[in-house]
Amino acid sequence: MEWRDEAIVLANKAQGENHSLLTVFTPQHGRASALVYGGQGKGKAPILQCGNGLDVAWQGKTPDSLGHFAVNLTEPRAAGLFSEPKALAALTATAEVLLHCLPEGERVPGLYEATEVLFDTFSERMIWPIILAKWELGLLRSLGMGLTLDRCVATDTLLEDGAALCFVSPKSGGAVSYEAGLPYKDKLFPLPPFLIDRGEPMEGDVKAALELTGHFISARLLEPIGRALPEARERLPKRL
Repeated sequence: MEWRDEAIVLANKAQGENHSLLTVFTPQHGRASALVYGGQGKGKAPILQCGNGLDVAWQGKTPDSLGHFAVNLTEPRAAGLFSEPKALAALTATAEVLLHCLPEGERVPGLYEATEVLFDTFSERMIWPIILAKWELGLLRSLGMGLTLDRCVATDTLLEDGAALCFVSPKSGGAVSYEAGLPYKDKLFPLPPFLIDRGEPMEGDVKAALELTGHFISARLLEPIGRALPEARERLPKRL
């Protein structure tokens, strides 16, 4: 059995004396893991860094066997971020979230392409936090845990009909209008307008957006499988 696909490196762990167990995200095969022979060697270890883009060819005896990858580097993203510690930490944390949340062997339509855009943007200091927040909303939606940000959950008034959506319920993940949410504002998340395509981010908006998306990734994707939000991702809003 064999298949070939493009891929993003999510994790690379030592296996034996010189080999690696490589886990990647692919557009057609979702999350996939296989051995890379000589993966700890000087020739292959640098190309198997988290976030790098690869061309992978998988071979195995049966579809359910571990198999092995032949790999070629296509996008050396990791090396370009060594001088950008915040971006590198965000990339690593994002890969860790994907490692735990993605279904094994199942395609998730549109998510791989969006992840490529995000990972390519980590080299652009002024842009990537905005793209990350929007990507995290998309991750929740792609995995069936999306937030309801097009209407007020208290009044059912639609955004397109002029609802002034300013808050998000931490329990339901639904937006709340200014009038309905004002008495409870201390218990609600602020909804940065740029997340619903209402203008550009203002001061504090990106931090608020990442706190919002981080909460729901933790509550809806990670905690149910006994995982916590990666520490680097948890600290990120305060570091920006």
